[in-house]
Amino acid sequence: MQTLKTDTHLLFITRTVRLFAYGFLSVALALYLAQVGLSEQEIGLLLTLTLAGDAAITLWITTSADRIGRKRMLILGAALMVLAGVVFVLTRNLMLLILTAIIGVISPSGNEIGPFLSIEQAALTQLVPDEQRTKIFAWYNLVGSFATALGALSSGGLAQILQNSGVTPLDSYRAVLVGYASIGFLLILLFAGLSPVIEVKAASAVTPGKRTLGLHRSRGVVINLSSLFAMDAFAGGLIVQSIVAFWFHVKFGVAPAMLGIIFFGANVLAGISALSAARIAARIGLINTMVFTHIPSNILLMLVPLMPNLSLAITVLLLRFSISQMDVPTRQSYTMAVVSPDERSAASGVTSIARSVGAALAPALSGQMLAIPALMGAPFLFAGGIKIVYDLLLYRSFRAVKPPEEKT
Repeated sequence: MQTLKTDTHLLFITRTVRLFAYGFLSVALALYLAQVGLSEQEIGLLLTLTLAGDAAITLWITTSADRIGRKRMLILGAALMVLAGVVFVLTRNLMLLILTAIIGVISPSGNEIGPFLSIEQAALTQLVPDEQRTKIFAWYNLVGSFATALGALSSGGLAQILQNSGVTPLDSYRAVLVGYASIGFLLILLFAGLSPVIEVKAASAVTPGKRTLGLHRSRGVVINLSSLFAMDAFAGGLIVQSIVAFWFHVKFGVAPAMLGIIFFGANVLAGISALSAARIAARIGLINTMVFTHIPSNILLMLVPLMPNLSLAITVLLLRFSISQMDVPTRQSYTMAVVSPDERSAASGVTSIARSVGAALAPALSGQMLAIPALMGAPFLFAGGIKIVYDLLLYRSFRAVKPPEEKT
């Protein structure tokens, strides 16, 4: 029992450290690439390839984790974070940056990326009772959002302090990349402390020939969910945090420190909204919570570029974040609940990969739109509209598919 608690706490710590790193990087990444000399189109392309590479790496690691070992693959993912940070610091060569973006693990959005989430979710589901699943996932997302918020605040503050001290903008953003690589090394040490309890039990094994990407009985459900999640992620990829930060910088001339404050507040509100999701889901159900909170959030997202001044744009953005993440722990919990126990790791991996693929296609389009002054607000409008379509399709397809706790 003590081992279970230790591993659970350690997975929460790794989540916190990792999301701090993602938030730390997201505010400065696009600004750094612009200082390096990349155009808006090249920045969008690089971010797209970053997410595409993440999908490929995630596919390989998550489908191999149960066979090779979850702990080993988590350590590998952290090593790829270190690789990405180091190479981005050392070179301005576009081809090397693209290659590293594909191979390494680097988050342009401030959100979870790479193989970590799928493996950690499967491990947590194995470590905690079923009736605590949604609540644990809510807290898991809460600490992640707070960590992302603190990372964004620290990144913007660090860059501003360095620039006020006479450091060039390029070198101030490069310092953020050095910090990202250092945090990746810390994650390697933390993952090394996990016990064998997080690994797949041999008794749950199914004849290999009966599986496809680790799935068997739940294959149809996972494929349907994955296609919908990919649509949602594509829309989210249009407005990754780096793109939004860049938009505020270009549209209103917002300084790095202010960007850090904005996204600190946004991610704190997102974390609180994720925590409240468990309580709402207990009353109206997981699918209803996912859909009924997501639609108003997307309407607010579409209003951001329509605001006439910075104050109103920030206000609407923060209102959007205050309800934007209620679908995240409920989505994760729902996926774990409607598949067989021995398919949970694979289901989490496949749905995460689908989201990565969907998200990977979008930033390049945003880059094209941002390069045209008249279309600078278009990513927000397209993202919100596509997300609303996703919500309606999800409700129509899965409102009758109940998780076990809603059948009794």
